[in-house]
Amino acid sequence: MFLKTDCYRLGNISRLHSFKGEVAIYLDVDDPYEYENLESVFVEYDTKLIPFFLERIAIRTNGHAVVKFLDIDTERQAKNLVKCGLYLPLSDLPDLEGTEFYFHEIEGYQVIDEEHGLLGTVLHVLDLPNNPLIAIEANGIEILLPKKEEFILKLDRAKKEMLVRSPEGLIDMYLGADEEE
Repeated sequence: MFLKTDCYRLGNISRLHSFKGEVAIYLDVDDPYEYENLESVFVEYDTKLIPFFLERIAIRTNGHAVVKFLDIDTERQAKNLVKCGLYLPLSDLPDLEGTEFYFHEIEGYQVIDEEHGLLGTVLHVLDLPNNPLIAIEANGIEILLPKKEEFILKLDRAKKEMLVRSPEGLIDMYLGADEEE
């Protein structure tokens, strides 16, 4: 049995598509076409992840797709799945290299700024459109660092560390700069 902690969220079942058991799903991913040969998913139903096999999937625009699950043949059966989350095992994700990372991957990493030293620990990444932010806990203060290529210098996956060059003045804004007199 797979646990949610062993999976990543692929999207959700948004609505019924036909009276023959098809559903419309939303794929919350960068490239939905990477999933056009999807064979199975885990559906979160009643707080459990249940495996479902796909008979077919048709990718549409803007992250939407139409899916026909195996053995779901009526509108009534499909209706029970609407609003359920879709998950895939983390092990299905390809390994990334260099400073590229999956948002969930860096949770718990220590963040070291090249000027300020150890800042704190990554809490999570806020997935804002066109501006993801890395939330770092620094002695009870949350620092939000833009996830931009120029700010992330190195990822050490073995040590679970991220070396950053924060934008000028950002860390001082959060932690307070010593006033010079």
